[in-house]
Amino acid sequence: MQPVGFIGLGAMGAPMAENVSEAGYPLVVYNRTRSRTEPFAERGATVADSPADVANRADTVVVMVTDDEALEAVLDGENGLLAGLTSETTVIQMSTVTPAATEAAAEAVRDAGGQYVDAPVSGTVGPAEEGTLTVLAAGPERLLEDVEGILAAIGEPIVDCGAVGDGARMKLFVNLLLGDMMGAFAEALAFGTSQGLDYDDMLAVVEAGAVDSPLYSIKGENIAAGDFEPRFPVDLQFKDLRYAVEEANDAGVPLPQTAAARETFSATSGMGHGEADMAAVVKFFEQVAGLSVGERES
Repeated sequence: MQPVGFIGLGAMGAPMAENVSEAGYPLVVYNRTRSRTEPFAERGATVADSPADVANRADTVVVMVTDDEALEAVLDGENGLLAGLTSETTVIQMSTVTPAATEAAAEAVRDAGGQYVDAPVSGTVGPAEEGTLTVLAAGPERLLEDVEGILAAIGEPIVDCGAVGDGARMKLFVNLLLGDMMGAFAEALAFGTSQGLDYDDMLAVVEAGAVDSPLYSIKGENIAAGDFEPRFPVDLQFKDLRYAVEEANDAGVPLPQTAAARETFSATSGMGHGEADMAAVVKFFEQVAGLSVGERES
């Protein structure tokens, strides 16, 4: 198999790259913090010196970085990814960025002679480790077929979302819903706690009814255990809600619930919980209302 380049080895990128390697693809890796490449080097991956070096060594390059600014930084400059592209290079952009950012990146890649797939993923660290992320693929059908093996190593199902930019739009759609759901869940738990309701009883009622969701089951248990290890950090959820609200403003669509959730996540970050899991949004309500959500009767 041909080598696959992987740029961005954070909490999501590292397990995604691991799964690509386990599918049999030799890896060429790059991360701004070089220490993150060491486990891959120990298992035989090639460590590149720059994004351009990745493109020089691999015809397919996956990019999994934090935001619009990080994507631009990977692409541009003397040692940026664009500098190493050839007509044989396909860039698979899997980060959560705005539609405008992914469309601009696609244009820059094509102008440099390469090809581009817009394929963000839906899911958190657990699905990333298991290879069960939902891949929101967008781009020319021929290109999607060419990279299907790589995408399948990262997740399933692979949803064909349309043209470049539509993958980013679909990602903002699902993360908008995710943030609204988590904010509402934390708020409801705070209300129930203020009313003297038993925490286990609240979870049982949620799980028995129409509002049942794996999100609530998992995060409900995490909150009770005081487990806020970052499967999906507060700061990233805030960023995605901010992007969604900005896109909606441009389209003339009001998002009052999402705007409220955005501010709740912003406040949670401001309280010092930005790097904690998104479930830590419950700490905003705890601190403001003087509650302790998740306590159970002994």
